Amino acid sequence: MSYRGPNQFNAQFRGNQPPVGGPSSSAGGAVPTNIGPISSSKSPLEQFEEISKTVEDLIDEHSRPIKPYVPAIGRAFIVATFYEDSLRIISQWSEQVYYLYNYRHIWRWLTVTFLFLNVITMLVASTLMVLRKKNELATSALVSVVLLQGFFYGLIFDGQFILRNLSVVGGLILAFSDSLVRDKRSLSMPGLPMLNNQDNKKYFLLAGRLLLVFLFLGFVFSANLSFFRFIVILIGTASCGSIIVGYKTKFAAFVLTVLLFTYNLFANQFWKYSAQDSNRDFLKYEFFQTLSIVGGLLIIVNAGAGELSFDEKKKIY
Repeated sequence: MSYRGPNQFNAQFRGNQPPVGGPSSSAGGAVPTNIGPISSSKSPLEQFEEISKTVEDLIDEHSRPIKPYVPAIGRAFIVATFYEDSLRIISQWSEQVYYLYNYRHIWRWLTVTFLFLNVITMLVASTLMVLRKKNELATSALVSVVLLQGFFYGLIFDGQFILRNLSVVGGLILAFSDSLVRDKRSLSMPGLPMLNNQDNKKYFLLAGRLLLVFLFLGFVFSANLSFFRFIVILIGTASCGSIIVGYKTKFAAFVLTVLLFTYNLFANQFWKYSAQDSNRDFLKYEFFQTLSIVGGLLIIVNAGAGELSFDEKKKIY
């Protein structure tokens, strides 16, 4: 996002019962008891599907009281990084102007105009998205902010910036797809099939899912590999693959949400540093960017993968 210094983007078995009332023996009518061994073990895939189905059922059961609020929480998490960035630009206005003017060699009047419009756009568009108002306009405005900031700050070709912000864009698209579902529910009337929103929704859900997982590409290729980070990468990569193809999507998104949220709380503790410490800005950026991805995952946990997914095809075939 905006300038943060030179290193900114640095055993389960099923017992089969013997048949009851089977053919009797010729002497006395007794049912033979020795019918040979019957294999009752499940394959690893069947075990996984059973476990994941149990987890999904538990999620649906225990999240029922807060389920109506999950989309709003997800949207708030998604735009959190834009709120943080706009407030930081305001609090560090002179540093932002100095960097863009002296290091990026952008005209001062254009620098001031750019920063002012960035702050207004991020605050207004983020608020509209949280309130679920003018969703198409708000989504377009925030995506434009991501692209323009990459251009003005010279990060448009930076690998980490591209991967992370593609994930943020994926979260924005998921939030927009959630608004399409809600618009359809609020406006639907008997005898008037509203197919446009539903048709568009499946494509937005697919695009959002694909973009959201770009976060882990940046996560994998970044430095400072530790054992905890390796576990996060291992589980996260498998979860991302499930989300991409839409297989056990709610289960995978839930696992990834818990994993990322926990990692974020322990790895990006910016509040431990003073305002004068440069680590505070870097960790705050990481914290709110990751929180935006968690918001997108919450949308997936709530809405599922959509029609263009392996889960939906299994229902048909």
